Amino acid sequence: MYEYITGKLTYISPAYVVIDVQGIGYQIALGNPYRYSSKLEQTITIYVQQIIREDSHALYGFETLAEKQLFLRLLSVSGIGPKSGLAIMANEDHQGLIQAIEAGDVTYLTKFPGVGKKTAQQMVLDLKGKLAELVENPMSLFNQGNDDNALEEAIEALQALGYSPKEIKRVEKALAKETYQSTDEYLRAALKLMMKK
Repeated sequence: MYEYITGKLTYISPAYVVIDVQGIGYQIALGNPYRYSSKLEQTITIYVQQIIREDSHALYGFETLAEKQLFLRLLSVSGIGPKSGLAIMANEDHQGLIQAIEAGDVTYLTKFPGVGKKTAQQMVLDLKGKLAELVENPMSLFNQGNDDNALEEAIEALQALGYSPKEIKRVEKALAKETYQSTDEYLRAALKLMMKK
């Protein structure tokens, strides 16, 4: 089992990054791969969880150990798989997620892709009172340069997270009016808009 991987970040896509460790490229699925845009071609450390299924062996990555622990707690809920868990983690408002679970706010929880009312209720039932030690300070934004394809890449990342074309179209109009400097900023803004629906 892997705890973390440290290596050179060589590739960023809407759904994953590739980290080169002594000539071996590890594909690591992330909720928001573009948060690492400023680190391309640099050495980074990503906490990972390996999930082995009949038809796949996948690595899921997180910036902190607390994020990884939250992901594992989400996977313990019936109805939440790795893809749904990663989509929930992509929002990055982990404090808001934990508060919603503690308050039993099913409406907030159903705003995540793949989470219906039944799954949201199960999240509250299974996780309430078990997440307090995972609350952290909000993560800082990376200082990134302008990227002409930033909005397009953010839209691709939303698709990779499982948001429907209808949901994406709704936030795309709002994002097109903004002038963010990076894919990461567009994606963060899009995820905040998704939570307001």
